[in-house]
Amino acid sequence: MSASITSTSATHASAAPGVEGRRMFAFLCMVFGMFMAILDIQIVSASLAEIQAGLAASSDEISWVQTSYLIAEVVMIPLSGFLSRALSTRWLFAASAAGFTLMSFMCATATSIEQMIAYRALQGFLGGGMIPTVFASAYAVFPKEKQPIVAPMIGLVATLAPTIGPTVGGYLTDLFSWHWLFLINVIPGIFVVLAAVTLIDFDEPDFGLLDRFDWWGLLFMAGFLGSLEFVLEEGPTNDWFEDRYIIAFAVLCGVSAIAFFARVLMAKEPVVDIRAFENRNFAIGSAFSFIMGIGLYGLTYLYPIYLGRVRGYSALQIGETMFVTGIAMFLTAPIAGRLMTKLDPRVMIGLGFVGFGLGTWWVTDITKDWDFWELFIPQILRGVSLMMAMIPINNLSLGTLPPAHLKNASGLFNLTRNLGGAVGLAVINTVLNNRWDLHLARLHEHVQWGSAAALERIDSMTAAFSGLGSQAASAGLKQMSLLVRREALVMSFADVFYLLTFLFLALVVATPLMRRPARGGGGGGGH
Repeated sequence: MSASITSTSATHASAAPGVEGRRMFAFLCMVFGMFMAILDIQIVSASLAEIQAGLAASSDEISWVQTSYLIAEVVMIPLSGFLSRALSTRWLFAASAAGFTLMSFMCATATSIEQMIAYRALQGFLGGGMIPTVFASAYAVFPKEKQPIVAPMIGLVATLAPTIGPTVGGYLTDLFSWHWLFLINVIPGIFVVLAAVTLIDFDEPDFGLLDRFDWWGLLFMAGFLGSLEFVLEEGPTNDWFEDRYIIAFAVLCGVSAIAFFARVLMAKEPVVDIRAFENRNFAIGSAFSFIMGIGLYGLTYLYPIYLGRVRGYSALQIGETMFVTGIAMFLTAPIAGRLMTKLDPRVMIGLGFVGFGLGTWWVTDITKDWDFWELFIPQILRGVSLMMAMIPINNLSLGTLPPAHLKNASGLFNLTRNLGGAVGLAVINTVLNNRWDLHLARLHEHVQWGSAAALERIDSMTAAFSGLGSQAASAGLKQMSLLVRREALVMSFADVFYLLTFLFLALVVATPLMRRPARGGGGGGGH
């Protein structure tokens, strides 16, 4: 019934310019709300040290400021499809925006790390409902001729927000204090809530669904996704299955996954409907979205780590360097939208993957001296390629589904991107650490066996500390050890970029597997 109302409303909107203008403004407000929710994943990443000092937290505790948000958000994203059908787009989005805004304010008032973790978890859970709701609305409400305008908006926000998160966070903390990482959401959040309540009229609620809500399904889904996110976040830093907590949560993840999928297949009204994966474009597009999550979140993590550890950049300097990718994405989004009407979208996806692979291959020559300008072209390639690939992936995955499946499918589609980011970060951290150890052992062996160049370098370093007298030799050796560690780290970065290059170039071969939609077909809003 709600699908029929959605379809009828979309057709009516396309026939009435006034209604269409109102809905476009309402949609823009929704996009802004989604931008805040995605931005807050990364906005704290450059300011964790300041938050740690302000809350007197330990180094182990402070990482949960980000982890708690991610775990809670990843549970809400697939749940939002059911809630959107039951409550309607208007009331789910308004409730999500209101909860996100309230928890943002509470995060700013936190006086202990325990309070901060609890508020961040609630902020992520409540705000997570905004993200897939925007994607579903884009393809269910607007007719196909509006997709070149609407699709670049959501593609840009979904990729730009996590990219510039560290930049925005660094500026706010540097100019004001870490509290403004959260206070900045309050006024815009109130505006988004008011706009949602007064302007969104895309569909009607079906409150009867709440009577059949699958609480066991929700419990199993939370255990499955929450435990998976915990294992992926904490595994690389805790030596994976050498840690008893990792083992416990891995077991919980496995058991919950089995119970969840059994429930999904057997329940009369499952909490998540996975039938969208029967659509070939959606299934392949979700796999592509998973890989794009690796590229999006993985490189947003890798570049700052290099700039901080090797170059010694401050959070603000890192943000300014990373902003190049954001500008490239912003400028490419409208171009990609226009190309969608002229090129086979599979060609655009292939070009995007090629550009991404070229950008990561460029960085395989990285040295300790790479700076803003050496990273300039790789970052432009990354920004352009993200837009070239993400927009057609979104269109082919969601734009060809029937309206009745869009709400559930949108949650699943966004979940794959977030899980791709989590898996990517876990793999990147593990490979980075393992290759660092390998290169360190090889360099130590090279120095130990009496390389003439190494011995000459040690002698020059010892001479530089001649003023320390008897301590000069040990100071020179310590300096040499730090140099070796830095070089080993840079070599491990190159290895990770090689791995990412092969991954993205391999995806080029898979792009023909997606079907090109028939002209005039697809797009929820057109039906």
